Amino acid sequence: MLKKIKRLIIQGNYIFTHKAITERIVDNLDQEDILESILNSDSIRSKKSTSQSRKLKNEKIYIIEGFTYDGILIYTKGTIRKIDEKEEFYILISSKKSVSS
Repeated sequence: MLKKIKRLIIQGNYIFTHKAITERIVDNLDQEDILESILNSDSIRSKKSTSQSRKLKNEKIYIIEGFTYDGILIYTKGTIRKIDEKEEFYILISSKKSVSS
């Protein structure tokens, strides 16, 4: 699934939620930092969403942790959704950064 998400990112098929944008700004990160960390990640976890506000029941949420080239560890949550017959990676939470040692 990580390969599929990386391909969607490279193709420009991704969307940040308003919450993800706000978190990114609060953490002083650029959109490119988030995308770079996803592309640099080598592992992914998934879980079923428990949120009542999700569009699809039992929607899978993907959890990705990766480093930017500057050594910033970024934690991202997202899901893959079909929007107008096109799959996109929908970034729900985008940051929660920490600096590597």
